[in-house]
Amino acid sequence: MMPRRSITLHIVDDDTSVRKALERVLRSAGYYALTYESAEDFLDATSGRGEGCLILDIRLPGITGLDLQDTLASWEAKYSVIFITAHNDPDWRERARKAGAVAFLKKPFNDHLLLDAIELACGKPTTTP
Repeated sequence: MMPRRSITLHIVDDDTSVRKALERVLRSAGYYALTYESAEDFLDATSGRGEGCLILDIRLPGITGLDLQDTLASWEAKYSVIFITAHNDPDWRERARKAGAVAFLKKPFNDHLLLDAIELACGKPTTTP
């Protein structure tokens, strides 16, 4: 299937099963997705350069998702950030929102919520009213 958007989706999650499941969902929806086990792996692969949409777990070993978001923002990197987490901490949600996160999804989440958040991050209207 040809990618439906030229945007690259970067999935950063330390859980292998989550990475694989998200990659399957996104590819079946026509997106090009790359996966990383940690924020450090993402930075090693991209040097924080480029652009795209970052689907980012908050709780990661080493550099946390929130810290990665702060680092990329300080570098003026052009990544839209969608946070995913199993922990619904209001302080994290607020910090992510203030730093410009497009969405904050609590695991497990519906595939449609993720796809809508990606469409929002890409600047395209969502499919839900």
